Amino acid sequence: MKNSQLYKGSLNTIILKLLEEKGRMYGYEITQKVKEITNGELAITEGALYPALHKLEAEGFLEAEVEKVDNRLRKYYKLTENGQLETANRLSELEEFIRNMQTLVHPKWSY
Repeated sequence: MKNSQLYKGSLNTIILKLLEEKGRMYGYEITQKVKEITNGELAITEGALYPALHKLEAEGFLEAEVEKVDNRLRKYYKLTENGQLETANRLSELEEFIRNMQTLVHPKWSY
């Protein structure tokens, strides 16, 4: 299930959750952390990640800081205050969605 359509709707929530846990991260670091956490089952491409990061930044949920690391500029992202609230909201929605899907997949039929 490496790049399933099921994950595409959750990309922003994944990004927000990782930033909530780590404080700040740069793009490549996010892709590698997702790969590590999912044991390689989920691979986020740069083509999906960077538009999502830019959209979250434009919406005011992320802010970026540029730092020079090993003679290269690296852009770090972190949550804004609104981003912290949005993360909590999205995680709550995702948990509810997962509960509903579990109920649909494994219904307890009453006859």
